[in-house]
Amino acid sequence: MQINLRKKHILVTGASRGIGKAIARKLVECGARVALHYHQNANMARNTARELGPKAVLFQADLSEAINVSGFFYNVLKKFGHIDVIINNAGVAIRSDPSSEDMQWMNNWLKTMDINLNAVGLLCKKSIEHFEERNGGIIINIASRAAFRGDTKEYMAYAASKGGVVALTRSIARAYGKKNIKAFVVAPGFVRTDMTKDFVRKYGEDYVMNDIALNRLTEPEDIAPLIAFLASGLADHATGATFDFNAGSYLH
Repeated sequence: MQINLRKKHILVTGASRGIGKAIARKLVECGARVALHYHQNANMARNTARELGPKAVLFQADLSEAINVSGFFYNVLKKFGHIDVIINNAGVAIRSDPSSEDMQWMNNWLKTMDINLNAVGLLCKKSIEHFEERNGGIIINIASRAAFRGDTKEYMAYAASKGGVVALTRSIARAYGKKNIKAFVVAPGFVRTDMTKDFVRKYGEDYVMNDIALNRLTEPEDIAPLIAFLASGLADHATGATFDFNAGSYLH
């Protein structure tokens, strides 16, 4: 079945590479107009936009600052007129050893929360305000299996931030369903992206492979069809649900 997203305007954060890029590509293939958020790598973002064609429009923002988050959302609305779906994908996984100096560890913790949770919370708030005016919309938040099974000691902040995303999304689903606002969590396990290279360097690919039930690591392109399906509205009665996407590495 081909998902039809024609006439839908969809915002994807962290869309210049990895999971976000794969999601954006799939959405464009399904006919959507997509706002591509990026932070620092302008060349990579421009290449992604060129690859995806005229239905993909670039927007730059540093999501670690709340004022930038609000301005970014306003800029997308100004350009697109309206948003039907937001996909909060942007995130960081900062390796931070608990034996490090307190302030250094805390700075890493706060930066992780600013991007992975605080920005997601504010973008959800802005989206809800917009969706209330338009009689509905869809929020898809990318969390992690780490929200449920935890992570290594170096990535405690990452796991904690993603746990917050899950609780946030469930609260939105419960609070705003009667206003036709749906919210979903997609919780990947280990995905082969640039962001996971540091983990592979430390623990090795064999460690990762031994942790999953399948014969190969999850690729960003594996996740994208599920996101398109959720964005289509065909799964609205699963609002509040978490979709595990971890190659059988954590089942709950």
